[in-house]
Amino acid sequence: MSRVPLMPAAYSDDPREKVLAAIERGEKKSQVSRMFNISRDTIDRWLKRRNSTGSVQAASGYQRGHSHRIKDWDAFRAFAKLHGDKTQSEMVQLWQGELSERTISRALAHIGWTRKKRRTATENAMKTNAPLS
Repeated sequence: MSRVPLMPAAYSDDPREKVLAAIERGEKKSQVSRMFNISRDTIDRWLKRRNSTGSVQAASGYQRGHSHRIKDWDAFRAFAKLHGDKTQSEMVQLWQGELSERTISRALAHIGWTRKKRRTATENAMKTNAPLS
């Protein structure tokens, strides 16, 4: 399972409304910023959002994480099982659609597959010493 980094939660509508009400009462942005412990940039963004949309509600429905080019995970699992012996660059060429090697790498990790760094096993670099006589 892939992990998406957690982002800070958006402020609820109530504190947003209180901050903007304080601004409308004539209080300075810097004073409101200190009072509510938020940045002036945040206040400016809320004012801009209210002016453009009429609401200060947090944006929703936006994408988190990478763009998800692989939609059918069952089909990708079957593809990985069939072409699991190939390199990631070869798998990119065989996949029907446009993918990068990094996307293949993330997708393989998502389905729980690990990849070897080399195509063939290497001999152990440690050699035993010949006995001294």
